[in-house]
Amino acid sequence: MKIVVCVKQVPDTKNGVVFNADGTLNRAAMDKVMNPDDKAGLEVALQLKEKYGAEITVVTMGIPDADAVLREAFAMGADKGVLITDRVLGGADTWATSSTIAAGIRNLDYDLIITGRQAIDGDTAQVGPQIGEHLGIPVISYAKSVEIEGNSVIVERQYDDRTHKLKATMPALVTCLAEATTPRYMTPGGIFDAFEKEVTVWGRNDLKDLDDANVGLAGSPTKIAKASDKVRKGAGEKVTLDPTESVKYIMDKLNEKHVI
Repeated sequence: MKIVVCVKQVPDTKNGVVFNADGTLNRAAMDKVMNPDDKAGLEVALQLKEKYGAEITVVTMGIPDADAVLREAFAMGADKGVLITDRVLGGADTWATSSTIAAGIRNLDYDLIITGRQAIDGDTAQVGPQIGEHLGIPVISYAKSVEIEGNSVIVERQYDDRTHKLKATMPALVTCLAEATTPRYMTPGGIFDAFEKEVTVWGRNDLKDLDDANVGLAGSPTKIAKASDKVRKGAGEKVTLDPTESVKYIMDKLNEKHVI
């Protein structure tokens, strides 16, 4: 079985966010990590490999140093890594990103594609399903668990306050929740081996089935009007009251806000 896992290098927002003048993120100026949902998707793929046997190829699109997330994936147990990078791909929205990644995946053999539900820098949850649409394969999103049965994938999908159990014929694409599993740690031996492995690097010219109209910032129908760091909340109102007065104070506030 051939599994492709899509991962993204995202800004570590704990240390703040830096924007370019055009409203896009200045990724080079920020610390970066593997997107949490994608790491859970990689863990799901590794568990499928251990249970059924599989070759895992991890694909990422980004600036050249995004190969760091591929090295991390190697250290966790992935077999191959592909970095899609080119200046003309920069500034892509979800449409341009998914079009580009789908073009890259067309260069690979695959039975199952696994992505994270969404990335913490965009929070759109669009790229995974869009990749599936571009490739014309079934998509199951919000996966809590994934099993293989013959040439089918069986997914327990989280939906509001209940779950759905769905089955799709492979090739198929599944998007995973961060809560689906706890990703394993890299091993010391895995870290050493990760830097011995070769990362395949593709640029725009390696993506044959890709229309220039769907590439980079120019090929992105979504434009950023304005971007800013999140507004910090103030300290709020602080009061010191005895227990009886505290209860009355809280109840009055709940009534005032029409909570009760």
